[in-house]
Amino acid sequence: MQSGRSIMTENDISTRLAAVRGRIAAAAEACGRPSSDVQLVAVSKFHPAESIAHALEAGQRIFGENRVQEAESKFPTLRTRWPDLRLHIIGGLQTNKALAACRIADVIESLDRPPLSDAIARAGDRLGRLPDLFVQINTGDEPQKYGVPRAEAAAFIDATKRRFGDRVRGLMCIPPEDQDPRAHFAWLARTAREAELPAISMGMSADFEAAIAEGATLVRVGTAIFGARPAIGA
Repeated sequence: MQSGRSIMTENDISTRLAAVRGRIAAAAEACGRPSSDVQLVAVSKFHPAESIAHALEAGQRIFGENRVQEAESKFPTLRTRWPDLRLHIIGGLQTNKALAACRIADVIESLDRPPLSDAIARAGDRLGRLPDLFVQINTGDEPQKYGVPRAEAAAFIDATKRRFGDRVRGLMCIPPEDQDPRAHFAWLARTAREAELPAISMGMSADFEAAIAEGATLVRVGTAIFGARPAIGA
């Protein structure tokens, strides 16, 4: 269960959201882009529904969750009050969670292998709907991370587009922590352009300005909005 950490107040989250939006606008302006080019995905993983409600009250509508089961515990109730919210699944997705992910999510950002494509296709057939899809690329070719290896990215993107058509909206990456992320961001943006995909999800709390400079159309920000993740205990 969660520790005794106090939940941030609505005013706290509203203030933090305003600051992040201001930073997004400044970063976009610095590279000659309108701030409307960049969508903010508020990463709410491990944070309670009450904190998400505070962000919704402050006007935020796009949220990111890593775990399908956690998203299922929070978002159906929130949707009854804010039906226009959009939920992105941004964490590595197991094939046995594909049906639940397709049922609850508006966007899956972590499509990265053929078996998951198969599972999502079956889920779409069963549900009669598919969320938008992003291909996640492991730009650092790190063995511990999800994502298509760089060398396989072009072929996988092409196969995914043939299978899912315009449901494939863009690319996503999480650069290595010990490297300058700019080269990874630039590579992902170039790959998206070559694939004629309009959306590029990259950049988090520590580096989203750099991602915007390289062409991000979505940035995934958690800590800067909601504070440190609550400690999770047994």
